[in-house]
Amino acid sequence: MELTKALAQLDLNAEWVGLRELKETATARYFRDAQPQSNGRTSSHGVMVEVLADGQFGYASTNRLDQGSLQFAAEKAYQQAIAAAKWSVHKFTTAARPKAVGQFCSPCQKPFNSLSTAEISDLLVQICEAMKTTDRHNQIVRTSAYVVSTETESRLVSSSGSDVYQKFGLVSTDYNATAQDGDVIQKRSDNGSLARNSQAGWEVLDPELVIERARQIGTQAIELLTADECPTTTTNLLLAADQMLLQIHESVGHPLELDRILGDERNYAGSSFIKLADFGQLQYGSPLMNITFDPTVSGEFASYAYDDTGAAAEKQYLIKDGLLLRGLGSLESQARSGVAGVANARANSWNRPAIDRMANINLEPGNSSVAEMIASVDYGVYMQSNRSWSIDDYRNKFQFGCEYAQLIENGQITKTLRNPNYRGITNQFWGGLKMVGDRDSFATYGTPYCGKGEPNQVIRVGHGTPACLFENIEVFGGNG
Repeated sequence: MELTKALAQLDLNAEWVGLRELKETATARYFRDAQPQSNGRTSSHGVMVEVLADGQFGYASTNRLDQGSLQFAAEKAYQQAIAAAKWSVHKFTTAARPKAVGQFCSPCQKPFNSLSTAEISDLLVQICEAMKTTDRHNQIVRTSAYVVSTETESRLVSSSGSDVYQKFGLVSTDYNATAQDGDVIQKRSDNGSLARNSQAGWEVLDPELVIERARQIGTQAIELLTADECPTTTTNLLLAADQMLLQIHESVGHPLELDRILGDERNYAGSSFIKLADFGQLQYGSPLMNITFDPTVSGEFASYAYDDTGAAAEKQYLIKDGLLLRGLGSLESQARSGVAGVANARANSWNRPAIDRMANINLEPGNSSVAEMIASVDYGVYMQSNRSWSIDDYRNKFQFGCEYAQLIENGQITKTLRNPNYRGITNQFWGGLKMVGDRDSFATYGTPYCGKGEPNQVIRVGHGTPACLFENIEVFGGNG
């Protein structure tokens, strides 16, 4: 199907019409204890038809790619928009769908066809086996290795002249080991469950690097069995980049979504402690806190050139020197709220409309090395890799658990701690940001499973961040 020709042939009396075609193929491979568990491929292909009529947007989708099916979907979307106009809270214009023309392609050094299924499976077996190379390998009771590769192509054309083509290559990996000694059970993973995500090819499966990481996972899982429990105290907390990703995601990303602040998500995913009047006024954290929306970072999981409505993506400060400046809101949400936003209208499939979503939400690096941050601490805890999370519907009060921790005493790491947890209130927590790691401690992670919307949309999100030191944080041990 030629999308531009199909658009021209639609017979519809609308103010604006857009067609967004999406093709996606994902291949997942999973090994447990070096034995294959699954090896599957899924494919999806369809078109979302979006119509602006009487100041409202209507949507309909189809996976039947003939002209008649597109015409039927367009008429259905038009009728939806007309019906919505009777109950509208805001009247939109074509300014919410600007003309966009351009292309984007993910970076890739080794295409997905450069490795065979047998080669990938053999590497996953080696990863499982490498996690058991520790001296006490008999205490490793379970290992797993998982990799999913995804190829996505999208094209957006519209009656205003838009023509945007974007192609994404995405890789997610997860390796973990579970160790047991009597009734003590500990799990260690590769920077947290499914935290390693990137836009790339098979270069992320460099055998030498992943096998070395697998050995460390196994060694640390065993180490945790005899580690002391994390103390319960209020102290300095150093968070590694792989835990900062969760901290940013939950206590910065979600609260700043404008549709959530406007109440659209209250029934399902909650609201936000942020009010529209807070933008430009609220001191969100310490002056060291600089958070950006940046879909332009090469290789980060949610990079793109245009969002799914055609808005051009560019780096924008959400929080600068601790001051809240801008929300995570599409052109529609910006028009409704009067608050500056970003190009973040995203849909997870051809059969979902684009809504306000995070993309790459990053904490800009500071000037401190990890060694300098450790040396500055008389007493504190250094936590790595998220294990659990809990946060209220307003994204305000939270409690997070990590897999692995170390005690800092007199500027030095002295021993390993298990079952580390911490809790806080968002503004107070970020107000305690004391030191921000430098570029050498900066790393990009993400999640493929950020859920939101009714019907639900699970989407990919990236987070780049250095390690960070916070003061006066409540930490505690135990499995909860």
